[in-house]
Amino acid sequence: MKNLVVIYWSGTGNTEAMANALAEGAKIDGVEIKLLTVGQATIENVEGADALALGCPSMGAEQLEEGEMEPFVEMISSAVKGKNLALFGSYGWGNGEWMEQWQERMEDYGAKLVDDGLIIHETPDEEGLEKCRELGKSLAKA
Repeated sequence: MKNLVVIYWSGTGNTEAMANALAEGAKIDGVEIKLLTVGQATIENVEGADALALGCPSMGAEQLEEGEMEPFVEMISSAVKGKNLALFGSYGWGNGEWMEQWQERMEDYGAKLVDDGLIIHETPDEEGLEKCRELGKSLAKA
């Protein structure tokens, strides 16, 4: 059975809604899904995963949340090598630079991105949630 882990940080609930939709889309036969906030996640969750999704909104000057998500991403840098990975997050301003930088960083760590990082402006609408479900499906099939 394939083990997929979705780990996210959400301040307003937008990225949490994206994480839930992504997990919903990944529910296909033979896939076990674990949905965790970054505060609940451990490096063992990442090491034991066949595929991984990470979600974080854009913060400050287009960067990852610094209290929990940034240290977690740094901690798992060697554990993502060779793993299929999807990135997602919401934003309120800017043009997605934080996601582009995050993608490059994860590729530098050796992760295999299944698609470009999914960014959604503010609260995801039904179209945005459907994009999340599709990303989850792609990750589950990868």
